[in-house]
Amino acid sequence: MLPGQELRPALTGIEKRYNSITSLELDFDQTYIGGIGVQSRRSESGHLFLRKPGRMRWNYAKPPGKFFLSDGKFFYFYSPSTKQVEKTKLKEADDMRVPLAFLIGKLDFDRDFDRFEYSKTADGLNVKAHPKNFEKSAYREVVFLVDEQFTIRKLTVTGQDSSVMSFQFRNELRNKTQPADLFEMKLPAGAELVEATR
Repeated sequence: MLPGQELRPALTGIEKRYNSITSLELDFDQTYIGGIGVQSRRSESGHLFLRKPGRMRWNYAKPPGKFFLSDGKFFYFYSPSTKQVEKTKLKEADDMRVPLAFLIGKLDFDRDFDRFEYSKTADGLNVKAHPKNFEKSAYREVVFLVDEQFTIRKLTVTGQDSSVMSFQFRNELRNKTQPADLFEMKLPAGAELVEATR
């Protein structure tokens, strides 16, 4: 374990870095491991776009055509295998990509999390954060791997059902101009829009 005084400067550095941007793009590799009673593992990859306030778009190259979109009011999830776009109100979404939404708002660790654990590795600082509203949260912990420039290189989200979704990030571009319609929902050809029920 690191001395206690090393955690606060790291959290402050992460907040300053991500609160200073208006948009972000990066490549991602994603791994999902099923939770209790679910024996499954899947690996996917693609490109992630973020824009403040409240917008994100995950374009998947593997599997091709899949996307996950937030327009600031709703989340939309599309899988070519189902030919359906699932629409969910932002505040009702329980997908484990949702914790990254804090990067497109005002990042404040003390507001969103109430307990931290941390350790140093050869790749940087590992910070484990537990959500404040644990009972209502879709996840029970988030682990960040942060380098010396306070860049988040890896993020692992553990769900309440013990499922694990892990993201590795690379090729980050900050404040790049993005197309105006990038975060607008456009129904893919032949797809059906379905309102999610919670």
